[in-house]
Amino acid sequence: MGASEFRFFLSCDLNSPVTFRIEKLDGTLPVENSTDSGVVFGAEDKRPELYVECALYIDGAPFGLPMRTRLNTTGPPYSWNELITLSSKYRDLTAHSQLAITVWDVSCGKGQGLIGGATILLFNSKMQMKSGKQKLRLWQGKEADGSFPTSTPGKVPRHERGELERLEKLMNKFERGQIQSIDWLDRLLLKSLDKIKEQESSKHGNSYLYLVVDFCSFEHRVVFQESGANLLITSPIGSTNEFVTVWDTELGKFNPSEHKQLKLARSLDRGIIDRDLKPSNTERKSIQRVLKYPPTRTLSGDERQLLWKFRFSLMSEKRALTKFLRCVEWSDVQEAKQAIQLMYKWETIDVCDALELLSPLFESEEVRAYAVSVLERADDEELQCYLLQLVQALRFERSDRSRLSQFLVQRALQNIQLASFFRWYVAVELTDHVYNKRYFSTYDLLEQSMKKLPPDVNGEDGNKLWQSLVGQTGLTAQLVSITREVRNVRGNTQKKIEKLRQLLSGLLSELTYFEEPIRSPLTPSVLIKGIVPGESTLFKSQLNPLMLAFRTEDEGSCKVIFKKGDDLRQDQLVVQMVWLMDRLLKLENLDLCLTPYKVLATGHDEGMLEFIPSRSLAQILSEHRSITSYLQKFHPDEHAPFGITATCLETFIKSCAGYSVITYILGIGDRHLDNLLLTDDGRLFHVDFAFILGRDPKPFPPPMKLCKEMVEAMGGAESQYYTRFKSYCCEAYNILRKSSNLILNLFYLMAGSTIPDIASDPEKGILKLQEKFRLDMDDEACIHFFQDLINESVSALFPQMVETIHRWAQYWR
Repeated sequence: MGASEFRFFLSCDLNSPVTFRIEKLDGTLPVENSTDSGVVFGAEDKRPELYVECALYIDGAPFGLPMRTRLNTTGPPYSWNELITLSSKYRDLTAHSQLAITVWDVSCGKGQGLIGGATILLFNSKMQMKSGKQKLRLWQGKEADGSFPTSTPGKVPRHERGELERLEKLMNKFERGQIQSIDWLDRLLLKSLDKIKEQESSKHGNSYLYLVVDFCSFEHRVVFQESGANLLITSPIGSTNEFVTVWDTELGKFNPSEHKQLKLARSLDRGIIDRDLKPSNTERKSIQRVLKYPPTRTLSGDERQLLWKFRFSLMSEKRALTKFLRCVEWSDVQEAKQAIQLMYKWETIDVCDALELLSPLFESEEVRAYAVSVLERADDEELQCYLLQLVQALRFERSDRSRLSQFLVQRALQNIQLASFFRWYVAVELTDHVYNKRYFSTYDLLEQSMKKLPPDVNGEDGNKLWQSLVGQTGLTAQLVSITREVRNVRGNTQKKIEKLRQLLSGLLSELTYFEEPIRSPLTPSVLIKGIVPGESTLFKSQLNPLMLAFRTEDEGSCKVIFKKGDDLRQDQLVVQMVWLMDRLLKLENLDLCLTPYKVLATGHDEGMLEFIPSRSLAQILSEHRSITSYLQKFHPDEHAPFGITATCLETFIKSCAGYSVITYILGIGDRHLDNLLLTDDGRLFHVDFAFILGRDPKPFPPPMKLCKEMVEAMGGAESQYYTRFKSYCCEAYNILRKSSNLILNLFYLMAGSTIPDIASDPEKGILKLQEKFRLDMDDEACIHFFQDLINESVSALFPQMVETIHRWAQYWR
């Protein structure tokens, strides 16, 4: 018996009217005229005018007034998609209630032409109300019979059911959310379903007509019970060994006895006793197990009670504070007051744990203010690692001018780089219809505070500083205009490039030399003075992204890619994670030569990316046939393995290892040779992160995104360099596992964002991320696990007879 069967509504408790939707008529109406059995169909020169009549029958007798749909003359196909609400209510229904549905044609001119009818019971054999789409086969030429048992059942007889009926039953379950959704598999199923429909249609020669009815779906299933009954047994108790389903109506309700016991156990009078309590060995092991839980894990009642009981002895354990605060009954004023007092006496927690206290789980203003006080210890570099998530966390605050928003503004005033990124992160959220007032308030606070800053050593006051940031918005607006102009040019890419340079040199020549230097949006510490038209170009793609060369104040240059029509917020998040993970690895003295290029979303469909001189693996393999040949061109060494310098080969191996681990943890999808880039010095890196957290448009993705050309460049799966690659992977994986709470907390703070792959199902995405860390294993077990993962993925890259491996091999094609 599934756990979900215990969640239900009783039909006698539903006071709402019986409601359903008449969707459409499937099949082809006969064109010949016939008067037999009262059937009159429209001739070829007449367009049928159809409507559907619905009547409720209870125990074989009509109940209430029948209802009719509007006339439909636009078919075939005939689609009403009309909501029908009967005068009867769900509480009035009996176990033998049924709908009699008849289709009529009024185009004949001689009364009403009967098309056909069908009858359907509202409750199934388990006494559960039917829900979702139901496909009824019409009895042509017969009016729906409401007697019990009916002579016009809409259910297809069992011996006539084919593959189509079976699939449509599963499709009904899928639409009600009872079958898990897998995007790529769903698309394949729908295509196959269309083919089966065509086959069935030709098989029966379109001889059947079907009416599709969509019944109302409730949050839980609806079980039949007559008014006044106090017990429901779905089947009589007999001498057989069959299970009897008994519905427990008290399950999940408030239990006053348990609540009273909990209140007594947490009584403030016990504070004196609890202060001296020490956990036993068994209890200490249980507490340590709970402290290792990831931030996404919900504590059970016993676990919460255990932590509360030994709260005083845990105050020296800083990891325990966030778990203890989860145990507090915040609706109890006295208990909440005691928890706040203990919080300030607790051993000060780490910054990564303070992020957890800013999640939507904690609503207490005192707790959130405490978290901000811990964040104040972070330096600017560390704060920048979390800035994107902290801006998102403003959604969970209780007020517009919260302690968190004031803290972020104060830190932004002390560092122009933080100020620039903070302004952009807030500006992008101004279009949020729910929280725009809060973000406007924060933006206004930043502007007012910055304009009040006194002149610095260079004589630049706050007003001038603010204008250098606002100038970035004006620049992006002009770049959007240029992109539109270039896209409208008819012709090849070269003509569009000429138009771009013409605009920069002519009509928009003010972009060549700015009146006042502007801080670069990607690198705010750098002042840019204008665009160099001759060095600017665009990429050959549908969106025509611009590649702009900016002239810097120190007479240097920096190249930036500007995209319009693409949501870069997800790319921005992934690259931020790459940057953070690179920092975590370097703190453990492991430099894997990663390339966290800069990305900044300046809107929901526009943004900038740092241009890294590189080439895609697709281009390299097309021109040089192998990665080795390409690297030999720039770093040759006749005496070294593969003819490449040791430094270049080591850089390549390290970068491959770093990105293999990171793409696995973040669940990066849609990997192909065009979004894997390689620099001249051997650094491999990934771009284009449209699919994350396990989503992938391609079927059967391998566990690791490792293409065979990368393995071949290391000398193959048997070489010592490939062994070194695996060693780097396992070491990096275990280092990042130590910071799993930090990474999970950062994604948890993004739960309220509108980034596509997070907004679709935040809880599911975070659980997928947590699963990748394998927190149930120790470091040694994880080394074996990750090596097996690599071996499994590499085996998929080379010809094998195993079906699964063959499918993975198709992924890179």
